[in-house]
Amino acid sequence: MSPCASPEPAAGAGAPLRTVLRPSFPVDLRLSLGPAQRGGGDPSMRIGRGEVWRAVGTPLGPVTMHLTEVREGIEVEAWGPGAPWAMEVAPATVGLLDDPGGFAPQHRVLRELHHRLPGLRIVRTATLLESLVAVVLEQRWTSIESRRAWARLVRGLGEPAPGPPQLRLTVPAAPRRLATTPWWAFHPFGIERRRAEVLGAIALHARHLTTILELPLDAARERLLALPGVGPWTAAQVALIALGDADAVPVGDYHIPDLVSWALAGEARGDDARMLALLEPYAGHRGRVLRLLGAGGIHAPRYGPPMPARDIAAI
Repeated sequence: MSPCASPEPAAGAGAPLRTVLRPSFPVDLRLSLGPAQRGGGDPSMRIGRGEVWRAVGTPLGPVTMHLTEVREGIEVEAWGPGAPWAMEVAPATVGLLDDPGGFAPQHRVLRELHHRLPGLRIVRTATLLESLVAVVLEQRWTSIESRRAWARLVRGLGEPAPGPPQLRLTVPAAPRRLATTPWWAFHPFGIERRRAEVLGAIALHARHLTTILELPLDAARERLLALPGVGPWTAAQVALIALGDADAVPVGDYHIPDLVSWALAGEARGDDARMLALLEPYAGHRGRVLRLLGAGGIHAPRYGPPMPARDIAAI
């Protein structure tokens, strides 16, 4: 069965393109696309019960996507110059291209989560620049710091999203805007010089990012690693969301080794080597395991105070 119907314009001036995707399996939009949102204050994305709003930049221009769980499947609406692009990538965006075949949970925790969260899909948003910018902001920062910086950056350098004005969504900064903004102008957003210069350098490569989307995953990972400021951790985080890489594992993460060790071995602390050993039986789906554990609300025991959040803009 085809996953979608042909997109059609809705009636009325300024109306969106609209189509309905018809998956043959459950899709939970909140669970599947939740990691693409950078906190509840993300100006470019809003998630509600059974629906997701996203404002993104595309090769055709800005677009606002509205994804809704309906009886027939997933309804997709798209406003703006990038609407045809949004219609093309919509099946991948909601996880319809995800193939969990071969994933056989052996551990009790994973079996229970896989059964309890059947609608969790590995999505492929195809928004590489936005993902790279957001993940670079997360390098060695707490989630509070990175989400605050992301929200300020989007509001400061982005543009109002097309579509219903009452939404007040903002499209993240276009590549040219990022590349031509001097490093010191990022300071009020809470972004220091080193990170600002990395963002500008990545933006200069924006026209080459679409070619990465066309590559096999192994080659795409290598191309990501060739970008300035992108190491294995950043490449894996981006690949899991933007490329739909179900096997992506962010080596070097501060929390994930502890999470995996606790969930799969009952060990409160772990390192990268221990994490990779525990995930080895799930090769090809290691990123899926991480998504299940995160969506399941599992946390390793915490010892000591959390890392304090800093605000570069106040310095």
